[in-house]
Amino acid sequence: QVQLVESGGGWVQPGGSLRLSCAASISIFNFNAMGWYRQAPGKQRELVAAIQKIGSSIYGDSVQGRFTISRDNFKNRVDLQMNSLEPEDTAVYYCYVDYRSTTTVWGQGTQVTVSS
Repeated sequence: QVQLVESGGGWVQPGGSLRLSCAASISIFNFNAMGWYRQAPGKQRELVAAIQKIGSSIYGDSVQGRFTISRDNFKNRVDLQMNSLEPEDTAVYYCYVDYRSTTTVWGQGTQVTVSS
């Protein structure tokens, strides 16, 4: 089974940027979706961004225009460039991949904190 390792979380001031990376233990060529969810204390887990199997990207409304998801040439890593960060973006960010119709694998989560 594929394993996902996340990196790049940390603290940043409002208006700053961070880049998260999610590395898969194997290349995944036939997946349904791969991307990021996040969850803040007391809030519902929400979709941040995802790449669909056809290659298109989707974004949550709250991050549209500020975040960009991308993948490397071998499709073994996805990156999330986060710009114009706001305190409301503070959350644990979880990488995930859906594949083989019913299989979902999650990363361990990485903390992003946006504050002055």
